[in-house]
Amino acid sequence: MVETLATGSPSGLGAPTSPTSPAGAVDRTGTDPAGSLAAADVAGTDPYGDDLQLALYTCYELHYRSFAGVDGAWEWDPALLGLRNQLESVFLAALRRDAVRHTDVDEALEPLLVEPVDADGISHFLRKQGELSHLRDHIAMRSAYHLKEADPHAWVIPRLSGVAKAALVAVEFDEFGGGHADRAHSQLFADLMDGLGLDSRYGHYLDRTPAAMLAVVNLMSMLGLHRSLRGALVGHFAAAEITTPPSARRIAQAMDRLGTPAACRLFYDEHIEADAVHEQVMRNDVVADLISREPEMTEDVIFGIDATDFLEEAVATEVLQAWRAGRSALREVA
Repeated sequence: MVETLATGSPSGLGAPTSPTSPAGAVDRTGTDPAGSLAAADVAGTDPYGDDLQLALYTCYELHYRSFAGVDGAWEWDPALLGLRNQLESVFLAALRRDAVRHTDVDEALEPLLVEPVDADGISHFLRKQGELSHLRDHIAMRSAYHLKEADPHAWVIPRLSGVAKAALVAVEFDEFGGGHADRAHSQLFADLMDGLGLDSRYGHYLDRTPAAMLAVVNLMSMLGLHRSLRGALVGHFAAAEITTPPSARRIAQAMDRLGTPAACRLFYDEHIEADAVHEQVMRNDVVADLISREPEMTEDVIFGIDATDFLEEAVATEVLQAWRAGRSALREVA
C-alpha cells in the first residue's frame, strides 16, 4: 500500500513508499539507516509492476519538484543513484525485449499516422459512452504526465544541434505557453482539473495512479535524464505529438456531450491545433535532422516510438478493462 510520509508542502506532494521505494529507506533528515539502499535487490521485480514503477517515479521526482520533507541532497546521493540505475536496467531491458516492433523510422511512425477504422481506445470510449466519472478518472490519472508536460523533453535540448535543436525548442516554446504562463499546457491541464472538480495540486493523485500510467511518465524521465537515450526521447516526443490531435478531438467531443464547462475544453482545443503543427515539425525537422547528423541514433528513435506506443497501449487496456467492469481505473487507497 502506498503511504504518504510527508504532507503540507507548497505542492501538496508527500513522499510515497513501497517495499522497494527509496522513500521507504530514508528518513526526513536525509540519513540512510543500515545502508538499506545499497542492499536493495530489484533483479526479480516485475518491470511494469507497482513496486518498481513507484520506486522509479520517486527517484525521478527528486529531479523535478521533489517531496515535502525530503533533503535536496538526495537528488545526487550516490547510493540512491545506484538504486535508480538498478531499477532503470530492469525497466529498460524489459522495454527493449517487449516493445520494439519496427526496424525503420517511417514504418514505426506509419501506424500512428493512420488510425485503424476499428480503433477502440480510451478517447473512443469517452466520446461514445463515457460518463463524467470516466472522464474524471482519466484526467486524474493523466495528471502524473500533464502537470509536468514538456518538462522531461527540455532535458534533450542541450544534447541536440542544428535544425533538430532549433525546431524542438520551437515546439517546447509552444508547450510552455509561448511566454505566457497562463497558456502553458501544464497550466491549462490544471485549469481543466479545477473545472471538473478535481484537485489540481501537483502530485495529488500519485497514490492512486496505477503502475501502467507511472511507466508512461517514467519512460519520459528516463530518456530525458540520459544523454545516451536522446534519440529515444526524440522518438517518444514525435510519437506523442502525432497521436495527440485525434485523441484530443474525441475527448473534446466527449466533453461537449457531457456538458462540461467550456473552460475545460481549452487544454484539448490547444492540442488539436498546436500538435497538428508540432507533428510535422517533429517528423520533418527534428527526427529527420537528427538522423541525418547522427545516423547511429536511428535505432534509438525507433525504440522511443515503439516504447511509447507499447506503454500507452498497456494503459488503455487496463483502463478499459476497469471501466467495462464498472470499476474506477484509479488505485484504491485505504
